[in-house]
Amino acid sequence: MKKKSYKRKRGPVQAKKVTYDGIKFASGLERYMYQALKKAKIKATYEGRTFEIVSGFEFDTTCIARSANGKGEYKNRGNKKILPIKYTPDFIGCNFIIECKGRANESFPIRWKLFKKYLTDNKIDTTLYKPQNQKECDETVKLILSSLK
Repeated sequence: MKKKSYKRKRGPVQAKKVTYDGIKFASGLERYMYQALKKAKIKATYEGRTFEIVSGFEFDTTCIARSANGKGEYKNRGNKKILPIKYTPDFIGCNFIIECKGRANESFPIRWKLFKKYLTDNKIDTTLYKPQNQKECDETVKLILSSLK
C-alpha cells in the first residue's frame, strides 16, 4: 500500500514569483501592473525604495518568553537590539505609490497603517493606490494618467 503524501502548508498566502523584462516580481499581479504602467508610458520604479517606518531600538529589559515562532526554551529573551520595521512599496512614481495586494497576509494591514502614518508624520504628499486585481490595476493607470493632465 502506497503511503499518502501531504503538501506542507507554508503560510496563509503564497504568491507565485514571476520574471518579466529581467525583473523578478513577487506576484503575477505586480507583473500585470508593471506591464500596464509600461504600456501607458508611466515612469515608476519597482521596489525602488525602502522606508524605515519604525526605528530599531535597544530593548534593555528582561523578557521571559519562548522564541517568536513559539519553539525553544521559556527563558530571558530581553536585553537585545530590536530591528526596525521596514516597508518597500511595489511601485514608486512621480507623486504616487502603488502596492499591489491580491490577498494580504496577517501582518500587512498593520504595516500599511504604519506606512500611512509615516507618510503623514513626514509630510510626504503622494497618492497611494492599492489595486487587488487586474481590473483595479487598469483603473489605477487611468487615475494616474488623469492626474498627470
